[in-house]
Amino acid sequence: MTKNVRVRFAPSPTGPLHIGGVRTALFNYLFAKKHNGTFVLRIEDTDQNRYVEGAEQYIIDALNWCGLEFDEGPQIPSSEGMTKESYRQSERKHLYKGYAEELIASGNAYYAFDTSETLDFHRKDHEAKGKTFIYNWHNRLKLSNSLSLSADEVQAKLEAGDDYVIRFKSPQDETLHLQDIIRGDIKIDTNILDDKVLFKSDGMPTYHLANIVDDHLMDISHVIRGEEWLPSLALHYQLYKAFGWESPEFAHLPLILKPTGKGKLSKRDGDKLGFPVFPLQWTDPKTGDVSRGYKEDGYFPEAMVNFLAFLGWNPGTEQEIFTLDELIEAFDLKKVHKSGARFDPDKIKWFNHHYMQEQDNDVLAKAFKSAHPELEPIDVNYISLVVGLIKPRATFVSDFWELSSFFFAAPKTFVEKAAKKAWKDDTDAIMKEFVSVINNIEAESVEHLQTVVKEWITNKGIGFGKVMQPLRLALVGDLKGPDLFQIMFMIGRDATVRRIELAIDSI
Repeated sequence: MTKNVRVRFAPSPTGPLHIGGVRTALFNYLFAKKHNGTFVLRIEDTDQNRYVEGAEQYIIDALNWCGLEFDEGPQIPSSEGMTKESYRQSERKHLYKGYAEELIASGNAYYAFDTSETLDFHRKDHEAKGKTFIYNWHNRLKLSNSLSLSADEVQAKLEAGDDYVIRFKSPQDETLHLQDIIRGDIKIDTNILDDKVLFKSDGMPTYHLANIVDDHLMDISHVIRGEEWLPSLALHYQLYKAFGWESPEFAHLPLILKPTGKGKLSKRDGDKLGFPVFPLQWTDPKTGDVSRGYKEDGYFPEAMVNFLAFLGWNPGTEQEIFTLDELIEAFDLKKVHKSGARFDPDKIKWFNHHYMQEQDNDVLAKAFKSAHPELEPIDVNYISLVVGLIKPRATFVSDFWELSSFFFAAPKTFVEKAAKKAWKDDTDAIMKEFVSVINNIEAESVEHLQTVVKEWITNKGIGFGKVMQPLRLALVGDLKGPDLFQIMFMIGRDATVRRIELAIDSI
């Protein structure tokens, strides 16, 4: 790749960042780093009516949590004199009007003074006739704009302060051949395109104009964005041509689909099926409603990144576990699929379970302890040893208590089904004798304890199940848990004896 790679992730601060947006940011980040390029964060806040307080910081926090640190953005200006405000479109609005007027001067755009009532009338009239109203070549000379009005009439309206928009003048009877890295050659008949609004009389550009101007001024080489922007591709290509600018290369990522595989994934799907669709928890500043986040639900950022990378991309190998550096090395836009990617909530749990095994036990122990006040008096080093034994069965830190409570306190009850299976008529006598054996063991290690116990069972000539099953029931309260000798060694001889005696008395 000969040109310097510069990509941008350009979300709107209208609420929390959907995981589809995180996937878009991830693919931009991977592409930039693969080609030693620059990853830019730009906040597209031209629609001030939809602006939500706190959303911009949420976006930044979400990217940072995922490890997708941007090279330039609102908090990290570039080295070329741009300020942090330069990455917010609302702070750059003084730039856009001049570019809109340049398009008017070149004949590629025009003023339109149609009122909302007039446009609404035309829409309803077309609907009544079974048609769709499109503002373009076939009717623009019949409407109120600078193509149908005289220069003096246009000037008079502008001087009078009449509301207006600036529309792009779509060509007639042309076929556009557009290139997309993922989708290849795309043909568009210009006769079906409408004359999109580029600028409004309130001084704010629409997304279409602002994003083209910003991409040009920021030297963006590749625009990697969601499939939902594919219908805008024709206009954006034409804008570059109208300005006489070199167009960036485009790549439109596939949609993230519902778990059923039909339709785009939404927050409602997550609420219905019990999984988050946002990276971090979000509290709506107006309603106070709280939406779940993957971080707060106990997912590791590595799991989220690894999972999202496979939503629409595949390395072409059997490998599924990738570090961020490995993803950078393997990533290729040409291996991104065209078709939608089904969201599988069980698959991200699978990734989380894997990354759980790679977490430092001491770090997990601190998180476990902070979540359970009853562990406050327990030495964190002991908790860390427990975590090392149970985490192979855990997907989240929130699973730890159920998997390990018996390491910290004797079971208060015994599962009835397990008790019927493990405790037979001769169990009381066997376990009382076993207590006397335990009382005489000065175990130096788990292995020593295991050797002594197994020798006793062998010498007694009874099946291992007759001892080990009721022993597990006594220590755990159920027939589950890690290695029994690990449990016995960890809780100590005295606690082991007390629990066996409690089981004898209770069952």
